Amino acid sequence: MIRLTIIGTLIICIAIAIATHLLWALCWGIARCLHHHLRYAPWGWTSIGLIAAVLLMMAYGAWVGRWQLEVTHHDYSHASVPKAFEGYRIVHISDLHLGTFEGHPDKLERIVETINQQHPDLICFTGDMVGISVDEALPHLATLRRLQARDGISSVLGNHDFFIYSRQYASKHDKAKALQRLIEIQTQELGWRLLRNESMVIERGNERITIIGVDNSSCRGQGFHTIHKGDLRQAMRGTEGMRILLSHDPTQWEAEVLTQTDIPLTLSGHTHAAQIRIGGWTPAKWTFHQTDGMYNEHGQSLYVNIGLGCTAPLRIGAEPEITVLTLHTK
Repeated sequence: MIRLTIIGTLIICIAIAIATHLLWALCWGIARCLHHHLRYAPWGWTSIGLIAAVLLMMAYGAWVGRWQLEVTHHDYSHASVPKAFEGYRIVHISDLHLGTFEGHPDKLERIVETINQQHPDLICFTGDMVGISVDEALPHLATLRRLQARDGISSVLGNHDFFIYSRQYASKHDKAKALQRLIEIQTQELGWRLLRNESMVIERGNERITIIGVDNSSCRGQGFHTIHKGDLRQAMRGTEGMRILLSHDPTQWEAEVLTQTDIPLTLSGHTHAAQIRIGGWTPAKWTFHQTDGMYNEHGQSLYVNIGLGCTAPLRIGAEPEITVLTLHTK
């Protein structure tokens, strides 16, 4: 991951240098035709300045940006929220990619402490616990066991959790074995409620809300290999009233949730906002219609959390996110 980031940075710098010099050559040729002398120095300094800016941004993203934790608070109101759940606090986290914290266990400890400081009633994790190996999780289990919520932790599986990008697990059998180990870690060693195309009920007296969870469901082309394992119809079976869907990939919301269900609230992750967000814009918009934050259509809502870990070891303007959603009834 680090090697690919360094190679990508070098490619960007070389591309800037080539583009600047090609533009200078074009302008020099035009100037010669007009019998005008074009100085090279401003173009050379511009090229050096742009390359320096890119290197500085990458350095900031690697050493500062990817550890700048952000806690975002949102009030969610809907008529289906029971009165007994007025003020119910859900902490939504996503995309831990625990390999991110290799050599930096203190960063994950700070994340856990910050989550607990929000005093959540429920923690919802929307997938991608690891990146390419189940071994990424093993050094951090003691830290993750310290997560605290009144109604526990519910989770789903993301695309990386199926190890489709891993060279360590070459065969389908190896991938299935690693997946089973990851499931055991979440359900047995951490005590999370992993929802695999199923639901769970949380009750307060005679009133309830239902948490629905599906396996990763990618519903449109994304320019990289991904999978569709979710069965929303099966997961919804027997549910009604206030339901919250946990679905790793936000493309499912537009493709299936809006068109086939009346689920009020969906929580997703996956996009990372491309780990670059400048003035509200992110390259993730080239691939996803919903990239980060809250979206509302026809009385249904989607929140996209941009994750806590990294697939490339840097974040620029897209800080690791802990989302606190407070439910209110209308």
